[in-house]
Amino acid sequence: MLDKIKRLKKSPKEGKKSNDERLMVGLDIGTEFIKALVCRIDEDNQIEILGVGRAHQSLNDMQAGAIADIAAVVANCDSALNQAEQQSGISARSAVIGIAGELVKGNTITVRFNRQDPNKEVDVAEVDRIFSLVQERALTAAKKQLSLETGGKEIGLKLVNSALIAMEIDGYGVTNPIGFKGKNVQVQLYTAFAPLIHIGAIEKVAEQLDLDLLTVAAEPFAVARSVIGDDPNATLSAILIDVGGGTTDIAVVNEGGVEGTKMFGIGGRSFTKSIANDLNTDFDGAEALKLGLSNGRTTEQRKLSVEDALRKTLSVWTTGIELALDEFKRLDHLPHHILLCGGGSSLEMLVNNLDQTDWYKELPFTKKPTVQLIKPSQVVGITDTTGLIDDHTFITAMGLLRVGVDTLLQYDASTNSVKDRLNRILKI
Repeated sequence: MLDKIKRLKKSPKEGKKSNDERLMVGLDIGTEFIKALVCRIDEDNQIEILGVGRAHQSLNDMQAGAIADIAAVVANCDSALNQAEQQSGISARSAVIGIAGELVKGNTITVRFNRQDPNKEVDVAEVDRIFSLVQERALTAAKKQLSLETGGKEIGLKLVNSALIAMEIDGYGVTNPIGFKGKNVQVQLYTAFAPLIHIGAIEKVAEQLDLDLLTVAAEPFAVARSVIGDDPNATLSAILIDVGGGTTDIAVVNEGGVEGTKMFGIGGRSFTKSIANDLNTDFDGAEALKLGLSNGRTTEQRKLSVEDALRKTLSVWTTGIELALDEFKRLDHLPHHILLCGGGSSLEMLVNNLDQTDWYKELPFTKKPTVQLIKPSQVVGITDTTGLIDDHTFITAMGLLRVGVDTLLQYDASTNSVKDRLNRILKI
């Protein structure tokens, strides 16, 4: 079957691309659904979505946001990709694939050190050494955290995303340190690490689909990139919550920078299972009852019992949100805008719980947070030509396209010098 998929992917598609045209696939491999977006990137690095695909996953294909059955996931991805490619009339080989799960660790680390010669200007080589040092320390911290969470197990990790939050030289904030002199350097860098076994599974999926894997992105980081965009002066501050089928992913953005990301293993399927257990029905029947709360198909007679079943899991989920946000100790206060996306956030009870209860009282909010679903129109620099992306469920996939553009900018062959490439990296 996999050989057949590879032959299919190599077959020519309608609409030959020009030499200056850049095409890309964003592949959100979710626990419940796989979403595929085929896009074109113009000369101004604006993204135009040309094709949309979506495929349902079986119960055993994913576990807690990670791939559990590679062959099944490949087949589902192939279905979603075929839909997107047939609609767009093109075949894009470069792909960005998202990664999620409780073992994906994203944090902001601050490193301070003294330069040996404060009168020497900072150059590209020194900046490269600085970033390497920060990433090494971040990896050590991530391994320590993971070891504590897994009872001392040694789990191999790999850096998947990195973004500069802030940099100071002798207390003076700089966006590009090259050419500055000074003694004391302080760097705040966001890094996300994922287990090698999870990344290996994603690489295998890309290989079987005959895709060139441009990068793997931590999904909460991708959601953050979707709403920050490419403006180096962005000042957005918000808490972004992506409620998927298997996990809930959180990203805290402060003044345009990603402060950190957290994930925990409660998602839409946990709510469905609570209905199945309490009402003694199978998973599909419970899912229909859950969705029926939004589309009106669940009768009034059953609505109260379904809501009672959901409240138990909702209470645990809300506690997970509180615990995750409580870990952002570096911030004096948390952003009071909460933006939700993902299929799990379609549950009205979940949104109302965040919006109408006092769950936030023990956290450092300066005022009651506002809660809303992310609209596709809020995603910066991306245009949907298909008209099919009309709600919050495709936001993560759109964010993956933004991460893909970031990656292309870092390795743009047309860039004339190492210094120019560094300048572009620091603007992400």
